[in-house]
Amino acid sequence: VICRSLANSSYGIKRKSPLQNLHLISRSIHHPYYPSSKFQRSPLRISVQLFSSLNRLPLRKTKLLDVKYGYQSHRNFWLARLASRLLKLRYLILGSAVGGGYTAKKTYDQWKDMMPDLDEYKWIVPDFIWELDEHLDFEKIIKALPDADDLAKLLPDFDKIGESFTSLKGFFSPGYNLVSEVIGASDLLLLLGSPGETAFRATDQGYDNDKEYKKVSDKEKIDQLQEELLRTQLKYQRMLERLEKENKELRKLVLQRDDKGIHQRKLKKSLIDMYSEVLDILSDYDASYNTQDHLPRVVVVGDQSAGKTSVLEMIAQARIFPRGSGEMMTRSPVKVTLSEGPHHVALFKDSSREFDLTKEEDLAALRNEIEIRMRNSVKEGCTVSTETISLSVKGPGLQRMVLVDLPGVISTVTSGMAPDTKETIFSISKAYMQNPNAIILCIQDGSVDAERSIVTDLVSQMDPQGKRTIFVLTKVDLAEKNTASPSRIQQIIEGKLFPMKALGYFAVVTGKGNSSESIESIKEYEEEFFQNSKLLKTCMLKAHQVTTKNLSLAVSDCFWKMVRESVEQQADAFKATRFNLETEWKNNYPRLRELDRNELFEKAKNEILDEVISLTQVTPKHWEEILQKTLWERVSTHVIENIYLPAAQTMNSGTFNTTVDIKLKQWTDKQLPNKAVEVAWETLQEEFSRFMTEQKGKEHDDIFDKLKQAVKEETIKRHKWNERAEDSLRVIQHNALEDRSISDKQQWDAAIHFMEETLQSRLKDTESVIEDMVGPDWKKRWLYWIGRTKEQNIRNETRNELEKLIKCNEEHAAYLANDEVTTVRKNLEARGVTVDSCLIKDTWHQIYRRYFLKTALNHCNLCRRGFYYYQRHFVDSELECNDIVLFWRIQRMLAITANTLRQQLTNTEVRRLEKNVKEVLEDFAEDNEKKVKLLTGKRVQLAEDLSK
Repeated sequence: VICRSLANSSYGIKRKSPLQNLHLISRSIHHPYYPSSKFQRSPLRISVQLFSSLNRLPLRKTKLLDVKYGYQSHRNFWLARLASRLLKLRYLILGSAVGGGYTAKKTYDQWKDMMPDLDEYKWIVPDFIWELDEHLDFEKIIKALPDADDLAKLLPDFDKIGESFTSLKGFFSPGYNLVSEVIGASDLLLLLGSPGETAFRATDQGYDNDKEYKKVSDKEKIDQLQEELLRTQLKYQRMLERLEKENKELRKLVLQRDDKGIHQRKLKKSLIDMYSEVLDILSDYDASYNTQDHLPRVVVVGDQSAGKTSVLEMIAQARIFPRGSGEMMTRSPVKVTLSEGPHHVALFKDSSREFDLTKEEDLAALRNEIEIRMRNSVKEGCTVSTETISLSVKGPGLQRMVLVDLPGVISTVTSGMAPDTKETIFSISKAYMQNPNAIILCIQDGSVDAERSIVTDLVSQMDPQGKRTIFVLTKVDLAEKNTASPSRIQQIIEGKLFPMKALGYFAVVTGKGNSSESIESIKEYEEEFFQNSKLLKTCMLKAHQVTTKNLSLAVSDCFWKMVRESVEQQADAFKATRFNLETEWKNNYPRLRELDRNELFEKAKNEILDEVISLTQVTPKHWEEILQKTLWERVSTHVIENIYLPAAQTMNSGTFNTTVDIKLKQWTDKQLPNKAVEVAWETLQEEFSRFMTEQKGKEHDDIFDKLKQAVKEETIKRHKWNERAEDSLRVIQHNALEDRSISDKQQWDAAIHFMEETLQSRLKDTESVIEDMVGPDWKKRWLYWIGRTKEQNIRNETRNELEKLIKCNEEHAAYLANDEVTTVRKNLEARGVTVDSCLIKDTWHQIYRRYFLKTALNHCNLCRRGFYYYQRHFVDSELECNDIVLFWRIQRMLAITANTLRQQLTNTEVRRLEKNVKEVLEDFAEDNEKKVKLLTGKRVQLAEDLSK
C-alpha cells in the first residue's frame, strides 16, 4: 500500500509548469508544490516525494489478489490486452496525424494563394531599411548578447521557493489588495475631469471575506490625485518631447542623406508641395474661373491685433512676418505652405532665393521682403489688396498644411485708410471662408472683453454648424490675470459664451508681447505658464486643449481629413466639366486643335515673327520703285512750284541754271534728307502693315487680328530711324544734284519722258481746278442739264478777259501788274460784271499756269531731237533745253536716294524693327491682362476653359 501511494505521488510530480513564462508572483502561485487548501501536505512528505528513489516506478500499479493463505497473483492476459490497446491507439494517433497534416498543408496552400504578392510594394519601405544589413553587423550583435545559460542563472531557484510556500501564504492576499487599490485610484483619475462629490474606495478582496471600505476626505484625496496626475502628465510630456526631438534629428539626417543623393534615386515631390502648387496654379487663372475656391486650405481669421500672425508663426516655428504695435501689418492674403525638410528655410513661389530661418539676418530680410510685396500689391487709393503672396516654409518637425493669413477684421476706419477698407476686408474674409472645404481658424483675443469680438459673428454666418471651424483663444496669460471670473475662460473653451460652434477649442500663449522674443523662449514661457496655471489645476482646461503644439497637430489632422474627403469629389467635378467642354469643342471646332490662350499667343507670336522676317525677302527693285515713286509724289509740288516755275521765268539759260542751283542747294540742306527719311519710314510701315494684315487664304485665323494690330502699333511707336542716316543721305543727294552730264540718248529720252509725265499730270490738275472755278462748258450743260452758279459766271467772264490778255502778249510775265488788273476790272464792269482784284489775280494764276504748262510741253517735243545740240553745249543753236537737264538731275537724285534708303532698310532698319517686335511680344507675354484683352472670342474662351 505504501509503495502504491509513493508511486502515485511520484507520478504526479513528473509534470512541470512553464514557469519561465510567468511572473515571479505567478510562478509562486501556480507552482505544483504550492500548498493549497485542497492538498495540505507535510514538509516530510514533500521531501520524500522530492528525493525518494521510487520516482521512476512504472506508471501502472501491480494488482495483488487476496487468498485465504496469503497473496496470490491474478492470472490474466493483461499484457496482450495492453498491447492491443496500445496498437489501436498508435494507429489512431498516426492516422490522425497524417490526415491532420494533409489538411493543414492544403489549408496553408489555399491561404498562400489568397495572399497578394508583396514584392511589388517593396518601394514603400525606405531604401535604408533594406540596406541595414550592409551597415550593421548582426553577427557581432548576436555574439555580444548573453547566452541562454547565463540568462538561466539569473532566474530564481524554484526548489527553494517551493520550500518557502508556507511563508508566502499570507502574501498573496495583500498583493491582490494592492493591485485593487491601484485600479481604484486609476478609475478615480479618469473621473477627475469634472468637480463633484466623489469617494475614494480601497477594496480589499481576500479569499475568505471582504474587508470594509475605508472612507477618506474627498477634498484632500482629490487634491493629492490631481497633483499626482499633473506630475505624471508633465513627466510623460517631457519624455514625449525628448523622443520627438530625437525623432526630428533622425528624420533630419535621413532627409540630408536624400538631399546628398546617397541612395542614388530620384526623390518625388512631397504631397503638400504638389497640393500647394495646384492651389497656386488655380489662383493664377481668370477671376471669373472660381475653381480655386473648392479645395481645402486653413483660413486664419480674427480681429486686428488678436494674435493671428503670432499663432501662425508659432505653427511655422519662425518669426517670419513683419510686426507693428497696434497698426495693420497684414495688408494682403499670405498663403504659407508648411512642409517637412532637413533645413528650416523659406522661399517665395516666384523666387529661387532661400531664407535661412535660423539666422536673424535672413529673418529680417524675409520680413522686409514680405512687407515690400504687400506694399506693392496694394493699389493706389487702397489700404488692402486681394492679391495673394505665396510663401513656402520647410523645416524638420513641421506639420504639413496650407494656411492663409488674412488681414485683421476692423470695426472702425481710421485716418489714413481708404473709406472702403472695412468692406474690402469683410469681402476678402468671406471669399475665403465661403469655400465649403476651407478650415476656419478663428483667433480670439482672450485679454479683451468677449462682447467686443467682431470675427465670431462673421464666422458663425459662414459656418453656422461649426463643422469646419477651430476656435483659438490667445493671450490666456493676460486673460487669467485680468479676468475676475476664470469661469468665463472655461465658458469660452466649452463653446458656451460665443454664439458660434466649432470642432475644437484651444487656449494658447504666444509670448509676452515683445517682438524680439524667439520661438524657443515663447515655447518655454507657454509651457511654464500652463504648468503653474490654476486653469489646469482646477480642471477648467484640459491638457489636450492647450499649447500651440497640440493646436498645430489638430489643425493638420483636420486639414488632411478635409483634403481626403474633397479632392476626389473635386476631381470628379473637373472631369465632368472637361467632358462637357470637349463635347462642345468637337461639335463647334471639329478640325481644330485645342489651344489655350498661352498656346494661341505662342502661335500668333511665331506668325508675326515669320511675317517680319518676310520683310527681308522683298526684292531691291520693289523697294526702290516704291521709294522713288513715293518720294517724287512728296516733293514734286515743291520742285514745280518753288524751283522750276521761278527759274523758267528768267530770260536766259545762265540765269535759269543759277536760280536752279541755288534753290536745289537750299532744298538739299534743309528739307530733302528729312523728307526722304520720312518717306522711307512710311514705306517700311506700309510694307510691315501689309504683311501683318494680309490674309493668307484658308490658313488665316481672324482671332489673331487684334493681337497683330496691337503689336504693329506698339512696334511703330517704339521704332526710331537712325539719326545719322540723314547726314549721309544729305551728302549723297547733294552730289547727285550737282551732276549735269547726261551720258547717252537713252537717259535724255528718259528725262524728257519724266518731264512730260510730270507736266501732263500738273496740267490735268490745273484743268480740273479751272473747271471747278468757271463751271461746266456748253457740252456738259446741254448733255447733262447742268447750269453755272453766279460766282462761276463771274469767273467765266474773268477767264475770257484774261485769255484775251495772254493772246495779246504770249511772253507775258507770271504776275499781273496793277494797271492790268484795273483794266480787266473796268472791262468787266462795262459788261455789267462786278469783280474785285483778288478774284482777278486768283483766276489769272490758274489761267497763266495752264498756259505755261502747255508751252513747256510743246518745248519738250522740240527738245526730243536736241541731244546732239546738248552734247555741243547748244553752240550755234537757238534751242535751249536746260529744263530737260533739270528734270534729269531730279530723276537721277530720286534713283540714288531710293537706292540709299533701300540699303538702310534692308541692312539696318528691318533688323531693328524685328528686334522691337520681339520686345513687344515679350512684354505682351508677361501681361496676362493684355493677352486676355487681345485674344478674345468664344473659341479662345472654350479652349482656355479646357486647358484649366
